[in-house]
Amino acid sequence: MRNVLLATAALTLIAAPAVAQDRGPVTGSIGYTQFDSDVADLGAITGRLGYDFTPNFGVEGEASIGVRDDDVTIAGVDGSVEHEYDAAVYGVAKVPVSQNLELFGRVGYGTTSLKADIAGVSATEDGESLNYGAGANWFFDSQNGVRADWTRRDFQDDGAGEVDTWSLGYVRRF
Repeated sequence: MRNVLLATAALTLIAAPAVAQDRGPVTGSIGYTQFDSDVADLGAITGRLGYDFTPNFGVEGEASIGVRDDDVTIAGVDGSVEHEYDAAVYGVAKVPVSQNLELFGRVGYGTTSLKADIAGVSATEDGESLNYGAGANWFFDSQNGVRADWTRRDFQDDGAGEVDTWSLGYVRRF
C-alpha cells in the first residue's frame, strides 16, 4: 500500500507541469483586499501582475489603494485611520492541482502608508514589512478565473506588529 501511495505521489508531481503547459507566463488580477489589524480594519483595491518562469515558480508585484477607512477610539479619543497605499513584490511557488485549480504560496517584501486623524491631528506613517501567505486560483476556462488569498504582513518597525490581509478578485492569464 505504501508503494502505491508513493507511486501515485510521484506521478502527480510529474503530471502537474504537463497540466499547466497550455497557459501563458503572465498573470494579472484585480480585486478587493481586507486589512485586519488590532487597531483598524481597512479595505483596498489591489492590482497584481505576475510572471511565471516555470509552471511552479514565478514572481508577482502588487499595489493597493485604500477605499475603506475605519473609525477608531484610542485612549478614549475618537479618530479615523485611512489606508493610503501599499506595494509589494513576491516570489511565488505554485502547485497545479488540475487544469482549473492551482494552489500557491508566496513570500515577499512590501511597504504600506497609513494616515491617522485623531483629535484633529493628522499623521502619516510608512512601514516596511516581510510578507508571506497562501492562496488559490480557480479558472472558469483557460484564461479567466477567481483568486482568493491570505497574506500576513510582519512589519519591521519596533512594535508595529502584524496585519492579516484577505483578498478576493478576478484573475486572467495572458
